[in-house]
Amino acid sequence: MSEMREPAAGSAETPLPGGNVGGARRVGDTVRRPTGPWTPAVHALLNHLRRAGLDSIPTVLGIDEQGREILTFLPGRSIGADTDHVSDALLTNGVRWLRRFHDAVRSFRPAGEVRWRHGTRALADGEIVCHNDPGAYNWIVDGDDLVGVIDWDMAGPGLPVDDLAFMAWKSLPLHRELPPDVVAARLGLMADAYGDIAPAAILAHVERRIGRAVDSIEAGQRRGDPGLLNLARIGEPARTRTELAALRERLPAITAAL
Repeated sequence: MSEMREPAAGSAETPLPGGNVGGARRVGDTVRRPTGPWTPAVHALLNHLRRAGLDSIPTVLGIDEQGREILTFLPGRSIGADTDHVSDALLTNGVRWLRRFHDAVRSFRPAGEVRWRHGTRALADGEIVCHNDPGAYNWIVDGDDLVGVIDWDMAGPGLPVDDLAFMAWKSLPLHRELPPDVVAARLGLMADAYGDIAPAAILAHVERRIGRAVDSIEAGQRRGDPGLLNLARIGEPARTRTELAALRERLPAITAAL
């Protein structure tokens, strides 16, 4: 892991809002978060992205005396989990950032098997390291501009469309019941902002991606992962299973609107 650092003398710790996995605290201009066996891989990822010139990500500063990772604090407004229907302009900017991230991460190819939060494996052909949790609740914004993306501990191997489908689920948001024409328009907006993908392709991947997320959360809870156990307190992943079933019922109308 990175070098050990201690808080500056007299620095107060302030719990940061948002995030259901929990544990982030602000100390001065830094953020301290719990670590795990996946942390070295996440830090290697963030360091690569920083060298590649990706904007709006935290810088890894080290590990503190309590074993927590130290990241730079990204100033701006965080979006609460209950405010997931972001404006068209902000959704567009979020997807454009996602494309920049995917372009920057393609050259990050760790050798062999790597330990990530949801398991140990190597990258398969066609895969990249995805953020895996790019919902608006992990965005830092200034008006309709995205100025930061946080909570990288769920990162791991996947397909680019996995991140797009997750963003559509949480930030379009497909997990809420919206008029089919609104959903179709926002899927079109996402596809145009990302490029090289059709709105129907994003929609078609959502059930697979979110179903896998549910399975991963359940597996992590069985392993005793404290952060994923926190999700049980808000009814996850049972709540998502219910929302996914409701989306299946709406799919014919959304498809027709596309």
